This record gives sequence, structure tokens and C-alpha cells, in this order.
Amino acid sequence: MGRREAGDISGDEAQSASVEELQKRLSTGPEGLTTEEATRRLELAGYNEIPEREVGPLRRFLAYFWGPIPWMIEAAIVLSAVLGRLEDLFIILVLLLVNAGIGFWQEDRADNAIKLLRQKLALQARVLRDGDWRIVPARELVPGDMIRLRLGDIVPADAKIAGEGYLVIDESALTGESLPVTKKAGEIAYAGTVIRQGETEGLVFATGMKSFFGRTTGLVGEATTPSHFQKAVIKIGDYLIALAVALAAVIIIVALFRHESLAETLQFALVLTVAAIPAALPAVLTTTLAVGAMALARREAIVSRLVSIEEMAGVDVLCVDKTGTLTRNELTVAEVAGFDGFSEEEVLLLARLTSREEDNDPIDNAVIARFRDVPGIGKEAAAIRVTEYTPFNPVDKRAMATLETENGTRFMAAKGAPQAIFALTSGEGGDVEGRVAAFAGRGYRTLGVARADATGVWRYAGLIALYDPPRDDSAETIRRARAMGLSIKLLTGDHIAIAREIAAKLNLGARIVGASSLTQVSEKERSQVIEDSDGFAGVYPEHKYEIVAALQEAGHIVGMTGDGVNDAPALKKADAGIAVAGATDAAKSAADIVLTLPGISVIIDAVTESRKTFQRMSNYAIYRIAETIRVVFFITASIIAFNFYPVTALMIVLLALLNDFAIMTIAFDRVVVPAGPVRWDMRLLLGISTILGIYGVFESFGLLYLGKEVLMLDPDVLRSFIYLKLSVAGHLAVFAARTRGPFWSVPPAAPLFLAVVATQGVATLLTVYGILLPAMGWGLAAIVWGYALAGFLLLDVIKLGAYRLLEHTGIVFSR
Repeated sequence: MGRREAGDISGDEAQSASVEELQKRLSTGPEGLTTEEATRRLELAGYNEIPEREVGPLRRFLAYFWGPIPWMIEAAIVLSAVLGRLEDLFIILVLLLVNAGIGFWQEDRADNAIKLLRQKLALQARVLRDGDWRIVPARELVPGDMIRLRLGDIVPADAKIAGEGYLVIDESALTGESLPVTKKAGEIAYAGTVIRQGETEGLVFATGMKSFFGRTTGLVGEATTPSHFQKAVIKIGDYLIALAVALAAVIIIVALFRHESLAETLQFALVLTVAAIPAALPAVLTTTLAVGAMALARREAIVSRLVSIEEMAGVDVLCVDKTGTLTRNELTVAEVAGFDGFSEEEVLLLARLTSREEDNDPIDNAVIARFRDVPGIGKEAAAIRVTEYTPFNPVDKRAMATLETENGTRFMAAKGAPQAIFALTSGEGGDVEGRVAAFAGRGYRTLGVARADATGVWRYAGLIALYDPPRDDSAETIRRARAMGLSIKLLTGDHIAIAREIAAKLNLGARIVGASSLTQVSEKERSQVIEDSDGFAGVYPEHKYEIVAALQEAGHIVGMTGDGVNDAPALKKADAGIAVAGATDAAKSAADIVLTLPGISVIIDAVTESRKTFQRMSNYAIYRIAETIRVVFFITASIIAFNFYPVTALMIVLLALLNDFAIMTIAFDRVVVPAGPVRWDMRLLLGISTILGIYGVFESFGLLYLGKEVLMLDPDVLRSFIYLKLSVAGHLAVFAARTRGPFWSVPPAAPLFLAVVATQGVATLLTVYGILLPAMGWGLAAIVWGYALAGFLLLDVIKLGAYRLLEHTGIVFSR
């Protein structure tokens, strides 16, 4: 048998070929190949999970050190060295290293968490290699491998059943269908499906992106949604950069007209720009998101993409998959109907006698569970012996048993598809078709049951209605989600009758439409139908993707839950994709948040925690912009109007270092959870920040006047005087920026409060005792603290007035 190249035979050719033809064209595996050849053949096989070459920790750290924001700090370091200012150089370098270290640490933690998740989810396969059965990672399979498939396995690749026997496979991960399907020799077992019954061999013909699983997930690669978080950070950065560059240019131009040292002025301008655009900005926001991710992990929700936390806070439409998400993905007996004198108990008894618990068949399990709930019936079953059993097969579509009672009476029982049982009874029985249609209208599937006496005459005993029940927490979760301002839309591949039944039970709404109807209307009408509907039935992966996309185009921030491969494209497209417990690998890799406990109640925790995180980031953004305006405008105006540099470059670096180091604790701050979805309103964010910042400029000029004209301070001491004020007043402003109401309405968390006290204590000691800065003594420090505290109280009053003004003009700040 000649060795083949992976990918010599296509999936379509393999499906149409016989097992013998495949075996003639394919060999047993890649033993004896070099690493390069094996890798090449895996790539040819279409497998898309070959690990990328990892970037070392040093390179990732340097990526932060030489990142897009810190380049101005690096330029300032070079100028400090040229000018011989070693103190400035050292402290600026420390600032850069701290910020780079924090960014690297946060990314490394997130990467490690994702790697651990992938390791836990890695599939294994039993494969025949060189005559021996081996367990290998599923990613190493190639076309031509013979694999062993048995009860409980997840099929690792598309394979044609090549052995004796048959498999009962749960394909709900692919199709959303609750009932399993039976596959026999020559039929295809698809990757990602779960084997519920049986054991046999399969011949692999497609892996990775060439499998049915892979072709479905191919849509995922096309689904890229920009993060609202990234957009907001870019806008904030653009605003601060434009402001800082403009004012720095003014300072340089003024210095040139005054014939001042260009090198020193350039160094000062660069450092001033650093104060306006702190390198800690990404680190602070990343830390805030990381804290939110850890909080979600404690609630059994794993975050695979940090920015998804912020996206989750703004979700206003939640699209929910039915099977495995709202429902348990397990069949339950809903109702039993007896025919022609048979009682419900007798129908259940006959069904139980034709069921095997050891097969772990979903239908048998449902029958057995209902049987056990009927008191006294177990004794009757125990008195009956099964002498012969014929399991369910896809040809007859029924299971049969020959039975014998204790007194020697023999009879037979059968259960299966209603039509198959009807044919067995030669048309004898009740209104089978009418009953089946009635159950279907209520969202139930039906199972027929019959009995034959010793003469072999069959009678239709009755019908058993089966359904996939909702999870116990689904209705309450939906109620709570709506109370939090979320609109819920059901998306399912099931029949519309089943979708309406589930929607009614969970109070989802009555406006459930078939997904096929979306193709029969214009694009404008389709958008309106999607907007107005409570859910969709009969959806395919492309339908889910299109529905999510249409909602996004309408201005919604969309969340999507799911567990199967059929959900993966929509999970990736959604602003916040959520894979529920038991989800397939494809769903988990496409999702932003992976739930590890059954049910979706943890989604409420995720929304709550996300809104807290958003609130903290919003508070920081307001503070950061206001602080930039306060410092940069004050320094620039002082230079232009009074030809006086109120602080030195070293003081600006110390100001940024101490303030940004402490402000990172805002990630742990106590906040009030917003009642509804939140999103970035940059006009409002910049507006309130500008008002607070402009007030800070006038407040700083007040202290400058006090120190220069009233106290007649020496210029060097005056700079320490001004530096301490900028530091203390800047951090006190955090307590005003972090609340919508009065500053005392939401007490700050201990880490934030203690960090402010500690850093401002350090700033005070530096100026009092002249450490790196000119000494000014405790008396002047007390004046600064008193002035800053009084200014803070007035700032809080101005903040309240600003919010009232913005609300009065019809602008509402969603926080």
C-alpha cells in the first residue's frame, strides 16, 4: 500500500467513495516522517490548530517598552542624557520600566489563562498506527487514519464508518437537533459530534478546515468586529495627543522667540507631553479589565478576550440559542397517551421493557426516568423477563422485545417511530396521525408503543411525547436580564412549533418567526422583522450570523450565547460571544466568554461585573482627561503669560509616576452598577472632563498668585509649592470624578483611598524635606493641603452643576 500525501483525496470524493476505495488510496499514518514533512502534511490536511511559534517573554516585554505611546518618554530619556540630567533620566526610565512591566504582566496572565483553557479542552483520538492502537492528540490525525469510535467519544475528524455495528450520534452541536441520529457502515460521522451509543472503527477522510466542522467554522474567520473599548481609547488618545502636541508646539515657538535653550525647551515639551499622554493609560485600563476578568472567573466564567468585558457592559440585545443553552439538551417524557383501552402505566411499562439502561440511549433514558416516577409499576416490570431483545435499527426504526411473565405467559412489545409502529399493527389503533400532529403543534416529538399477544397480533398501545425541557434557571435569568435593560431574542434550529412552546414556557414572547421567511422580504423589511421579533426558528449558521450583523447595523451592541459549531460564526461576530457549559471546541474558541457551569444564570453576573468594570474605566477616563487639561493648560499659560516655568521636567515625571501608580487601584474601586446597558459617549465624556479640567487651571493660578505675590516665595521653592498642589489636588479630583452624585455618595474602596494617602504622603515628604526637589517646610505644605481640600469641595459642587446643566440640555451621560 503506497504512502499518500495528506489531502490527496477531497472530502467530496471521500464521501462518495466506498470504504474499500478509500483504503486503496490512503495509507495508515505519518510514522517515519521528519518533523517538517509531518507538519507540511498536517497543513495539507487542512488542520488549522498547528501551534504558532511562541514569542518569547523578552520580546513581548520589549514590545511594551518600545510601544506606540512610550516613544515620547524614550525621546525624553535621550535628551536628559544629552543634557547631563541624570536624575531626570533615572526617574523617567523607572516610569517607563514600571509601565512596560505592568502591561507585560497583564498580557502574560491573560495568555496563561487561555493556554490553560485550551489544554483542558484538547481532544484525544484512538488511532491505528503501525498495527497498534495509540492515543494521540486529535490535531495529529490525517486523512487515511483508522480511528476507534465508541460510546462517549467526541468524533475527532470526519470519518466514514468502516467497521461492523452502528453508532448513535448526537449531532446537536452541528444542527441544533435534540434527537440523535443513527449511522451505519459507509455513512459519515462528523467531527465535533458526540457518540451516544455503539462502538466501531472509522476511516478519516477530512480534518480541520476541510471537515464539515471546519467548513462551518470557516465563517468565523470572516467575522471581525472592532472593539468599542479600542475605539474609545483611540478617541481619548487622539484628543490628548492633539491637545498636548498643540500646547507643546506653542511652548517651543515661544522659547524660540525668547532665544531660550532649544534642547532644554524640547526636553520640557516632551516631558509635558508625557504628562498629557501617560504611558500608564493602557496599563490602567488593562488592569481594570483584568480585575473584572478575575471576578468573572470566580463566578465560573472564563474571559478569553479582555475587551469583551467592556463590550458585555454595553450589550442591549442578547441572542440566545435554545438547545443546550435555554434547554438541558436532554429528552424528557412530556405526556403519555394510551389507545384502545391501554392505560398510561401500561404504555410506559411496554416502553420500559424495550429500553436498555446500559445503552445510555437518550430516548431510553427519558422513558426509564419517567417510568421510575410512577409508583408501584417497578414491581410489575420486575415480574417480567426479557427472553429476546432486538435493538433499534435505522431500517425498521423500532426496538422489540420478547417477554415472559412469571406464570409463563409470553408476549411481545415494540417502540419506535409512530409510522413504523403503525405499519407493525396493520393500521390498528387510534387516531395516530391526529395525535402526532397535536403533539407536534405543542413542540413535542412522539414515540409509538405497541403490544402483541402470543398469537402475534399487534395492537397500538399508545404514544409517548418527548421534549427537551428548559433549564430550571432559564426563566428567572431571562426575567433578570430584561430587568437590566436587555432585549432577549431566541435563535434555534428547531421547528417553529417547538420554538414557540419553549418561548411560551420562558415568557420570551409570542413573535417567533421562521428564519426562512427572512429571505422572502426586502432588506429594509428584514431589518424591521429582526428588530420586532422575539425569536427565530429553523435557523442555520448563516442565519444567526446575519441576524447578529443586522442588529449591529441597527446600532445595537449584541451578545450571543451558544454551544455548538453552528453557533460559532455568530459568537465570533457578536460584540460579546458567550459559550455555555458543555460547548464544543469551535464555540469556545469563537466566544469571548466561556461559562463552565450549566445554565446561563452566570450571564447576569457577567453583565453586572462588566458594568462595574465599565464604570471604573469611565471614572478613570474622566479623571485622566481632566487632569491633563488642568496640568498642561496651567503650565503652558504660565510660560506664555508670566515667562515662568511653574514646575521642572523632573517634577512632571514625578507627578505622572506617583499619580498613575496610585490610580491603578481604581480597578478595585467600589461603584454603583448602572441599571441599563452602558456605552461610551465621547461627547459627554470630553465635555464633563473639560469642565473639571478648566476649573483646575483657575484653581492652580490661584495658588500661584498666593505663592508669588502674597508669600513672595523663592522661584525654586515656589515650584515645589506648585508641584505639591498639582499632585494633591490632582488625586483629590479622583474622588469627585468617580461619582455622579456628591463625592460621599459612594465611599471609595480601601485600596484606592490608601493608595492616594500613601502617594501624596510621599509627595509631601519630597517637598518638605527637599528630596530630589527644593525643600519648603511643613508650614507651606499645610497651606497647600488646606487650599487643595477647599478647592476639592468647590470642584465637587461644580461637577454636580455640570451634570445638571448637561441633563437640562437633553444630554444624558450613560454611566
